[in-house]
Amino acid sequence: MFLFNIQINLVIFVIVLLEIIIFSHQLLSYLARPHEKERLYHIILVGLLILYNLAENLVEMPDDNIPLPTMLQVIINQGFGYLVTAYMPFYCVKTMKFNRLNFHRRYGFLLILVPAVVCYGVYYPLTQDLQGTLEYVYITTGSYAIVALVASARAIHLQYREDRNTTAFRERYWIFAALVFWCSSPLIGVFMNQPNWIVGVFNNIVFLLLNIVLMRQTVRKSRAEYRLLQESNVSLAQRVKEKTAQLERSNEQRTNAFVNLVHETKTPITLMNNYLEEYLQKHGCNEDLLVVKRNLDKLNTDISNLFDLERHHKGLGIYNYVQVVNFSRILEDNLVLYRSYCLKMQLSLEELITEELYVKADPEAISRVINNLVENAIKYTESGGRISVVLEADDEGRIRFSVDDTGIGIPPDQHGKVFEPYYQINAQKRNLQGMGLGLPIVKKIVDGLKGDVIIDSNPQRRQGTRLTVLLNRYVPAADEVIDTGYKVQRYSGLETEGFDLPDTPYDERKQTIMLVEDNNAMLRYLFQKLSQRYNVCVALNGNEALRKLKTYPVLPDLIISDVMMDKVDGFRFARIISENPDYNHIPFIFVSAKLSGKDRALGLRLGALDYIQKPFRTEELIQKINSVLENAARQKRSLLNNTIKALKMMNNAQEPSGEKGKEEETNRFEQNCAACQLTTREMDIARLICEGHPYKLIGDRLFISERTVKKHAQNIFEKAGVSNKVQLINKLQA
Repeated sequence: MFLFNIQINLVIFVIVLLEIIIFSHQLLSYLARPHEKERLYHIILVGLLILYNLAENLVEMPDDNIPLPTMLQVIINQGFGYLVTAYMPFYCVKTMKFNRLNFHRRYGFLLILVPAVVCYGVYYPLTQDLQGTLEYVYITTGSYAIVALVASARAIHLQYREDRNTTAFRERYWIFAALVFWCSSPLIGVFMNQPNWIVGVFNNIVFLLLNIVLMRQTVRKSRAEYRLLQESNVSLAQRVKEKTAQLERSNEQRTNAFVNLVHETKTPITLMNNYLEEYLQKHGCNEDLLVVKRNLDKLNTDISNLFDLERHHKGLGIYNYVQVVNFSRILEDNLVLYRSYCLKMQLSLEELITEELYVKADPEAISRVINNLVENAIKYTESGGRISVVLEADDEGRIRFSVDDTGIGIPPDQHGKVFEPYYQINAQKRNLQGMGLGLPIVKKIVDGLKGDVIIDSNPQRRQGTRLTVLLNRYVPAADEVIDTGYKVQRYSGLETEGFDLPDTPYDERKQTIMLVEDNNAMLRYLFQKLSQRYNVCVALNGNEALRKLKTYPVLPDLIISDVMMDKVDGFRFARIISENPDYNHIPFIFVSAKLSGKDRALGLRLGALDYIQKPFRTEELIQKINSVLENAARQKRSLLNNTIKALKMMNNAQEPSGEKGKEEETNRFEQNCAACQLTTREMDIARLICEGHPYKLIGDRLFISERTVKKHAQNIFEKAGVSNKVQLINKLQA
């Protein structure tokens, strides 16, 4: 076979093609599994064999048709065989994993390449004796090959004695046999005068043996990995099963603990509620007790919802559904409670109730369905909106109870989620927002009555939401008893005083506090506690507080803010304050029910002086406020005094002697106060006493009570060793 007038051996050509295919396959396998280093060593060997076959066996060199010098052709023809041989010690040590042969791994290539380079690079060019060059190189490298083969055979037997691994022993002998074949090839070529392609075929048997070893190793590893994967799957499935059971047990324990906690909480709440009602009946009601009553009722309702929901999840019965009740009457009685709320919140309440519609259900369950749906409609409908309540019978023998509003609506993708416990329709915190338990409880009750709950709402199509409950209608017999012993709920969770709390009239003698809180009861309570001593301006959220900062006569000396609020929450409000150079000097305190360390760290990072968690002690909060304001006042006075002193020092040369005398008098006063070890507050009070001001005026000037001034004055007299104001003035001004 000729190619470009160069004779090519067909047998070697086919072998080269096969080796290229094997090389490509092994390379792709290694790229997919790069951790298999043995495969990488084999790829290098295959690549060297391809080069060896191309240079030495595929064509006969020297050839006049090849445009290279004859001597260079001879060196190329013989050189690649030694390159493959030089790689063999490293390859065998790595594949057989023999630490005993590390010398050959490190230096074996030198013992092969150095004689070849000397003979072909020096001796052959000088003597032109090709046959002698071949013999010298073969004798030199062959001697090393014999030593290496003997060392390999000895290492194989020693390793087998240690590990008794028959499979590894066979694979090592396969590799050893390949080495013997490779090292015997010069006998065929040089000493038996066979052509190169015969030697090439003989040498490629070596590759066949090595490839068989690699294939065996690959199959064995794949099987081992498959078994390990199967065992891992079984083990993983078992661990997942055990972990799932553990989580279920843990969840069950937490649920039981939660139910027990809720159950135990209901007892003290019931006692407090009953005692409070008896007290109100005996002594009457006032605004403070009304706030306590409302919040106690809210807590009782929330606890009951939590307890009932957990009982529903456990499949425990709560209601007696064999009673016959008048749905129409229950609805009319409950709507009495909501008419006043709608009027107060400027909502239009439309009622269309068909009389004498009966169902077999627990009257308390029907009341909860009514209350939850109507409450939600009121909560999520803005002032000026409309709420429609309809109760009617349809043509299929069912009762249709629907509540339609013009509120914020429910997106279609949330229709299923609103029946999940604790899910909130919107992410914003609303002043009247509950715990997300109303609709889940409605769903549980309606499912227990074999009814349906239908949501018709799409804010993109129309405003508002229509929630419809479908229940089986019951027609009682003439003599059948109708249950009328139900109680109408007196608390709905919608009680609010309305935000009619005005800011205190501004008094320039008092410091100013801004309260930002969306809970009306809490806002009113803090307002009452602080308005006696401070100017107080109030806001329901951060957005309203920002408007107040621009319209109030002065900037506040302190801002106290909640975190969870509508529109602009506390964190965002604090960030706006800190980034505004006109406001970022105002001290800031957070008062919030968010208890996580992350929230506290964020609040302090935004510049807050403190992060007080609810519930809090009022005395602690007031003391903190007093401390912050007194510290701010001291800083202002210190800044003012330092500024005045600096100005006086700058104009000292131009000052009249009278002013210098006054400054000297002030310095003497401060030195005398320091000698008496008076504090900064006591120095301020002593200076005003020396100026002849009464205690009440001193308290107004320093924003403290007259009683506090008298206590400080007593301490001043004791430190100065005097018994009256005259003696004090004489001593401090001496």
